[in-house]
Amino acid sequence: MGQTVFIPRELDANEPRVAASPDTVKRLAGLGLDVVVETGAGTRSRIPDEEFAKAGAVIGKAGDAAKADVVLKVRRPGEAELKGYKSGTTVIAIMDPYGNDAAVAALAKAGVTTFSMEFMPRITRAQSMDVLSSQANLAGYQAVIDGASEYDRALPMMMTAAGTVPAAKVFIMGVGVAGLQAIATARRLGAVVTATDVRPAVKEQVQSLGAKFLAVEDDEFKAAETAGGYAKEMSKEYQAKQAALTAEHIAKQDIVITTALIPGRPAPKLVSAAMVASMKPGSVLVDLAVERGGNVEGAVPGQVVTTANNVKIVGHLNVPGRVAASASLLYARNLFAFVETLVDKTTKTLAINRDDDLVKATMLTDGGKVVHPAFAKAEQPRVEPAAIPAKTMVADAATPKKAAPKKPAAPKSPSSKPKGIA
Repeated sequence: MGQTVFIPRELDANEPRVAASPDTVKRLAGLGLDVVVETGAGTRSRIPDEEFAKAGAVIGKAGDAAKADVVLKVRRPGEAELKGYKSGTTVIAIMDPYGNDAAVAALAKAGVTTFSMEFMPRITRAQSMDVLSSQANLAGYQAVIDGASEYDRALPMMMTAAGTVPAAKVFIMGVGVAGLQAIATARRLGAVVTATDVRPAVKEQVQSLGAKFLAVEDDEFKAAETAGGYAKEMSKEYQAKQAALTAEHIAKQDIVITTALIPGRPAPKLVSAAMVASMKPGSVLVDLAVERGGNVEGAVPGQVVTTANNVKIVGHLNVPGRVAASASLLYARNLFAFVETLVDKTTKTLAINRDDDLVKATMLTDGGKVVHPAFAKAEQPRVEPAAIPAKTMVADAATPKKAAPKKPAAPKSPSSKPKGIA
């Protein structure tokens, strides 16, 4: 008997995804691991138990988690699930630790070694493990489908003997992975697409997909990116000009999709109530950041809200889960790619190298402690602080520390400027 990998059925009613596929079950077995899948785990992802069994898995029950050496999940296990795990079990999932310090502390208390897949570094070696990209890609696609469904009109231009149906106008706010897929999907459906982002570098990506880039392209905008590829804080004057341009543009759109999300922080507000009020009756806004407070004023998590001027604000939760059959296949491959790096090919057992860059970046708890530096104090639950203004961060970082007694401080040189400060 080798070490056992357990795939449970997700207990959250809003989570239809599963952490394995028949393909990854076969691959895990090829590593020398025994795989147990809880009955019904893949039902909502269109994977029946029989498919897992054909791939080499044993179909078990929830209690089989007690024998597992590795548990693969979609969402962070709750306290009830943790009680069923033995101490030392390795648990890999999307842990969502920001603002959930009590839950992180519970993981440490349970004595399990946990890995948070959303912390996977975006380096070449880890591309196949990038769950944020795989799931955001599907979220961008589904956002367009949801928007088109609520819009209840045709998206492409149609010229018929009875007249012409105009193409729908779709505006994408935020050009990350989700935004790029939303652009591509809306274009494939025949819409006229525009997009905006604070990073000048994405302009070419937007145009390469056949969309028009919207921004106030003055000298400040052209210099709005650091050497590391991050956006610089824009001046109040620029922000006002960009807001005015965006507000004027939104008033003419049929579908607006917002994708701006900052890990560990409330989502930035991009669309005000006044902008919503300026839109035409029947227009639709799809807010992909609604789980973190939303980009659209008036968005409600888990609901489709219709405003007084008959504009719909779509706030679906777990958008990748709305295409669970596809999302589960990609997520399962992300998990397998990571597990493969943790298994010793000779002994066919889990051999976690705590000096590995991937392990250091993703390990959340280990040996009864919270070990990730960003959450090391999670044993003492706290309230997530409000975002710190960029100017305050710069001022704090630049403040010199007091010299130690009897040891004069060395003079500062220009090269001593903190990294990341513009």
